[in-house]
Amino acid sequence: MPTVTPHLVVAGAAKAIEFYKKAFGAEEMMRLQGPDGSMWHASVLIGDSVVMLVDEMPGMGSLGPKALKGTPVTIHLNVPDVDGSIERAVKAGAKVLMPAADMFWGDRYGVIQDPFGHKWSVATHIRDMTVDEIKAAMPKGGM
Repeated sequence: MPTVTPHLVVAGAAKAIEFYKKAFGAEEMMRLQGPDGSMWHASVLIGDSVVMLVDEMPGMGSLGPKALKGTPVTIHLNVPDVDGSIERAVKAGAKVLMPAADMFWGDRYGVIQDPFGHKWSVATHIRDMTVDEIKAAMPKGGM
């Protein structure tokens, strides 16, 4: 396991696994279901990164973005083709929050929301830039 691994709480973790397979090419690593069929733990591999999932467990204070009516967290996904990746995710059921565009920091970048309420930024690196170049390219009026 890497040092930092996202652990997503999802209303419908089994359905989320299927979405992540279709949208991001995830490979299921394992799943552990409780006696009632709820997902106690699951892991998928997206690229070279592990993402863990669990079903909501309100009695344990474990709620997903839909129950919380949003999330302050965005999961970042580096891909070879941001436009194709976003298109694939949308076909699988994601919603575009920010269409892909070339950004001042050197990435082509967009943001989607999966059907379970998690936000994903998706990017393809298009040019190397120094910090000074990025600062000079920043929008003067804010984002």
